[in-house]
Amino acid sequence: QVQLVESGGGLVQPGGSLRLSCAASGRIFGLNVMGWYRQAPGKQRELVATITVGGITRYVDSVKGRFTIFRPNAGNRVYLQMSSLKPEDTAVYYCNAPIDGSDYWGQGTQVTVSS
Repeated sequence: QVQLVESGGGLVQPGGSLRLSCAASGRIFGLNVMGWYRQAPGKQRELVATITVGGITRYVDSVKGRFTIFRPNAGNRVYLQMSSLKPEDTAVYYCNAPIDGSDYWGQGTQVTVSS
């Protein structure tokens, strides 16, 4: 089994910053891509950012230039640095790791951007 544990969500004012973290453990041999998704109330879950073990990153257009995904030493931890946060970034953020044909998800962490 694979476990993904997230932390770092919370309430922040517009324009503020937050950093999310996710640690993968268990049967993670073959771990390549790690990523972040989010789901706002009444909306479908959407991709936010992904990073490969080689450091190749991908972002949804709405967060480019504001969010940075990084993964120190290509290890089992991934971070999402979020800056210039907007109310529309409010959502539950999920860590994701596809391994051997299965998708693994964290429990989710709430990010609320509000004044």
